[in-house]
Amino acid sequence: MNQSQIPYKIYLDEKDIPTSWYNVRADMKNKPAPLLHPATLEPLKFEDMQPIFCDELIRQELDNDTQLIPIPEEILNFYKMYRPSPLTHAVFLEKALDTPAHIFYKFEGNNTSGSHKLNSAIAQAYYAKEQGLKGVTTETGAGQWGTALSMACAFFGIDCKVYMVKVSYEQKPFRREVMRTYGAEVTPSPSMNTQIGRKINAAHPGTTGSLGCAISEAVEVATQTPGYRYVLGSVLNQVLLHQSVIGLETQAACKKYGIKPDIIIGCAGGGSNLGGLISPFMGEKLRGEADYRIIAVEPASCPSFTRGVFAYDFADTGMVCPMAKMYTLGHDFIPSPNHAGGLRYHGMSTILSQLYADGLMEARSVEQTSVFEAAKLFARAEGILPAPESSHAIRGAIDEALKCKETGEEKTIIFGLTGTGYFDMTAYEAYNNGTMTDYIPSDEDLAKGFASIPKIK
Repeated sequence: MNQSQIPYKIYLDEKDIPTSWYNVRADMKNKPAPLLHPATLEPLKFEDMQPIFCDELIRQELDNDTQLIPIPEEILNFYKMYRPSPLTHAVFLEKALDTPAHIFYKFEGNNTSGSHKLNSAIAQAYYAKEQGLKGVTTETGAGQWGTALSMACAFFGIDCKVYMVKVSYEQKPFRREVMRTYGAEVTPSPSMNTQIGRKINAAHPGTTGSLGCAISEAVEVATQTPGYRYVLGSVLNQVLLHQSVIGLETQAACKKYGIKPDIIIGCAGGGSNLGGLISPFMGEKLRGEADYRIIAVEPASCPSFTRGVFAYDFADTGMVCPMAKMYTLGHDFIPSPNHAGGLRYHGMSTILSQLYADGLMEARSVEQTSVFEAAKLFARAEGILPAPESSHAIRGAIDEALKCKETGEEKTIIFGLTGTGYFDMTAYEAYNNGTMTDYIPSDEDLAKGFASIPKIK
């Protein structure tokens, strides 16, 4: 179809909401390495994970072979509140850039949580409720995941305890209050009410925290509180599985209007939105049905892909979680307090790490001020204030579109707009006031984190 005939917003029908999640591992020749028990260094079995995760979520985590996993009716009904989400033709951004490129974005901010995180939160809360649990614990960085999980838990009537990275807890008070409005108990991390929190505070006085710290605290509370389990908003196989609804809907919209993407771009922190967006397209690539350039964009201050190492490492700072083979900066690495809190994790999804190691996708890092420059341009052109995390993908898309301007190529670019930035005004204020700075860790800074990585073959 001629590009001029494609509507500005491509809306699918309710019947187009996927009825099954797509498991990209089923099509991967090289499967992601198994999680290891932190004490025995043996691959985790179902029973090893039961004290931490819900039973059905463990089955999804370990399933490398089932390509399509049916979505329960209760979850589908909840999805109908805000799905399908629109695929938008960014005609105004194209005009602002004066580029021959065709740019599209999949917008996941059309729900109260303001992000894609609700796609997995409702699934994890559902399985906790089905198991008869009293509640769940979790961590959150910028707060999108904590907000989504508090909404999901309120819907199913279970408790929600959130450990929020301290710097984000202080920078984003309104995000915290949304969680509390939905009934969540929110604690800044590292705190003094867990053994691990006290240990981290003693070792790093005045620390602003990290996702690795918050994960450790949430896991400790879950494993020591009867009737609770721990849930995670990114990184895990099960989360990327739930988020595949993003890519499946994007794929359906492309087929509806004959859109053939050349480049697919997502921001990368732990991997949930990137993995969800690219999974069905990566499946086509793995099966030899199509080819795409897939680009992960991460912050230069926390460059897991671009400067990390592919190795087994602890998923958390407190070293109580399973060990994962991933691109990591070391579990002791505490990134600078940049404003993209959701991307401040030391590691990356094992699925995405394996795909990157196999050369099936690219990665690049970008500085914070450059990201907000792109966010401001996008907001003025397209009328949506993007989250700082999403703006990394916007930066990547703009850069690719400007390359097309130089070469005259009419490439089609799709990127994930994971959420809105209306609770991130402290960050926008810093950018607008000219006080925002860029921090890029030195080789010496990274070496300290790398030193914490266990020596496992």
